[in-house]
Amino acid sequence: MTRLGDLERAVMDVLWDRGTGAGATVREVAEALRDRELAYTTVMTVLDRLAGKGMVEREREGRAWRYRPAASREAHIARLMLDALDLAGSRDAALVRFARSVTGTEAEVLRAALAGEPDDTPAATDRSAATERQG
Repeated sequence: MTRLGDLERAVMDVLWDRGTGAGATVREVAEALRDRELAYTTVMTVLDRLAGKGMVEREREGRAWRYRPAASREAHIARLMLDALDLAGSRDAALVRFARSVTGTEAEVLRAALAGEPDDTPAATDRSAATERQG
């Protein structure tokens, strides 16, 4: 999985925030990043490179392209975490160190995932929110 540069990450954040179904044109992404004062062509180049890396998918919409994330933000981060584990001398030791470094709420989420509980159910969301209020 390719790590993203600062500008690539900003562009992907715009797309991820819109959701995988909505997507955005170059102009819409440039508008969302207007505080960075980027040229339209710069945004177009970044999106083209992200398409080449397989990070975004694009389809014609009139004369413009509409770009959508190829995977969710969470799937991308999970892939980065797995890639980082591949760099460890011992995956087990790295996993143990990681598990010991998470907060109580994060540990609950990991336990639920290992137990096979769905992570997007209202009960899981309510449990996480309750734990955060207590913590």
